[in-house]
Formats: sequence, structure tokens, C-alpha cells
Amino acid sequence: MNNQATTDTLNRKLAQTGLRSTRQREVVYNAILSKRDHPTADEIFARVKQDMPTISLATVYNCLDTLVHCDLVKQVHLERKSTRYCPNLSEHAHFHDNDSGEVYDIPLDSEIMDHLKKRLPENFNPSSINITIRGNTTDELKEAESSN
Repeated sequence: MNNQATTDTLNRKLAQTGLRSTRQREVVYNAILSKRDHPTADEIFARVKQDMPTISLATVYNCLDTLVHCDLVKQVHLERKSTRYCPNLSEHAHFHDNDSGEVYDIPLDSEIMDHLKKRLPENFNPSSINITIRGNTTDELKEAESSN
């Protein structure tokens, strides 16, 4: 997504909830989109400090809350560790590498999602399904990532 499309999406989603875009919200949103690595608030804070040295960690948390509320990013909870943020709003699972702590998106097609919903007891109507797969990535993937 190019910068103008990103800004337009941010402005539209904020406006739909009665909010307006701010420089802080734009910088935080762009920091999440710049690298699809499911960063924590602290990692996002470190990224945005480069572009906006006066921003506070509290402001980053407030911006993240707004972005989640406006359906621009999702919160990803992995055990009792720091919340991570994911800009991928399509149906997908997460693979959590136990060794590195990296989180990867795993696409889920509509057939899989329909099958999961059908497996629920009668009268259960899920608003979302969160799937986290834990394990280790192969050495080949680690080598490929380290060469990038």
C-alpha cells in the first residue's frame, strides 16, 4: 500500500468512528505497516522515536488503542507476554517461533474458516477466531531471513 492509500485508509477509518487523523497516529500506523513483524508497543515506540523524538510511550499506547478500535490493526496476545500488533486484517492464523519469538502470518482461506465455524456447538456465533500455532522454523528459513 502506498503512502497516500495508507493515509486515506487511516483517515477514512478514523472518520467512521468520529475521530480525526493526527501526526502521532500516522507515525504509529506507518511504523506498524513498515515491517510486518507484529511489533510490541515498546518496539513501535523505538521506531517512532526516530521520526518523532518528542513522542511518549503513553501516546504510542493511546494511538495503538485507537488503531485497534478503528479496525486498522489487531491485537495479538501470545501467552502472558507483551501484546503485539498486526496490520493484516484478513482471516489468518499466526505461527509463533519458540526459539526466536518471531510471529508469522499464515493465510486461512474461507473454506477453513467455514469448517471451523461449523465445528462449534449450536447457537455459538463467533465474532472472530484466533489461531496461534507454536513451534520452530526451519534452519533454511532462518538463513533466508538473516540474508535479507
